[in-house]
Amino acid sequence: MLMRLMAFDYGTKRIGVAVTDSLQLIATALKTVHPVDVWTFLETYLQTEQVETFVVGKPLQMDGTASESAQHVTGFVRKLRKTYPQIPVVEVDERFTSKMASQAIAASGMKKHKRQDKQLVDQVSAVIILQTYMERKAF
Repeated sequence: MLMRLMAFDYGTKRIGVAVTDSLQLIATALKTVHPVDVWTFLETYLQTEQVETFVVGKPLQMDGTASESAQHVTGFVRKLRKTYPQIPVVEVDERFTSKMASQAIAASGMKKHKRQDKQLVDQVSAVIILQTYMERKAF
C-alpha cells in the first residue's frame, strides 16, 4: 500500500503541515493548524489517508545544540509517538527553513502582504523540512 510522509514545522502559535503524494515524490503544503487543534486535525486526516512517517523539524542553534523552542518540539514529538505508536517519527534539522521559505515565497512573485503571511511561511517551511528528509532518504 502506498503511504504518505507528513512533516511539521512546529511552533507554539502555529504548526505548518506538509505531505507527500502517495508515491512520495512531491512534497506540498497542506495547511497551518493551531497547536491545540493539531490532534483533532491528525485524527481526521488519518481516517482517510495512510501516513508512513511523521517528520518533525528540530530547532537547533548554529552550533548544533538545541534551541530555546526545542523543548516544545520535544513535547510534541513525545505525544506524537505516544498517540500514534505505529507511525515512526523522524526529526530533521530545521535551521534556516523559515528564511529559505521566506526567500522562496519572495522569489515566487507574490505581493508583499501575501509574502508576510506567517501561515504561508510555516507551510513552506514544513515543505522544506519534508524535502530535506526525502533527499536524505533517497541516498
